[in-house]
Amino acid sequence: MHTLARTAAAALLMVAAAVALQPASAQPVNSPDGAPRAPQIQLGGVMGSKALFVIDGQSQMIAVGESARGVRLVSLNGDAAKVELQGKIVELRVGGSPVVVGGGIGAAGGGPGGNTREIVIPVGDGGHYFMNGTINGRSVRFMVDTGATMVAMSAADATRIGLDLRKGQLGFGSTANGVTQMMAITLDSVRVSEVELYNVAAVVTPANMPYVLLGNSFLSRFRIQRDGDVMRLTRRY
Repeated sequence: MHTLARTAAAALLMVAAAVALQPASAQPVNSPDGAPRAPQIQLGGVMGSKALFVIDGQSQMIAVGESARGVRLVSLNGDAAKVELQGKIVELRVGGSPVVVGGGIGAAGGGPGGNTREIVIPVGDGGHYFMNGTINGRSVRFMVDTGATMVAMSAADATRIGLDLRKGQLGFGSTANGVTQMMAITLDSVRVSEVELYNVAAVVTPANMPYVLLGNSFLSRFRIQRDGDVMRLTRRY
């Protein structure tokens, strides 16, 4: 069972290798002093002269030399991308940790789900962290996967919770078992405990998966701390 989860997680490192996504729209987010906040950005995959980024939790395809949502793609080299953020050049790699330049954390596409800012998850079987939650108001079982670029689920789970895959973008991603077809979508809401986030990037894979993987399109909006036998997720914004 854990092998299936690890296989699905590996798929996410290059899930966007050939996914053509429509640009996500978002309003600029300002810091308390009124200055624009730096976006939080993660490299999801590379396709030719284009790269798929997760910017403040939303998917965005950018071609070399082009800009979107405060991010300019300077160059690509294998699984690495050089981007310009607020006048600084930063190198990102597929599956790497999210990066913020300038101190602020972008909040585009996110929204508070009440006043609770912390999720506490006890450790489960095999040292993994599991919890119940909802996607678009429908119940699912999550497993935390800090190595996954996005929230990921099987096609069976997507059908069960009523996702309209006609709104997604079809593409192909590399997995441990070769290239497989996947669907990139945006979830209206993801709720864990009393915390709910909106417009969360996700992928749907035909592989059988025992859980929905809670990847970095959700986790990047939290500070993660392991404290004994629990994991604490504290809202950054």
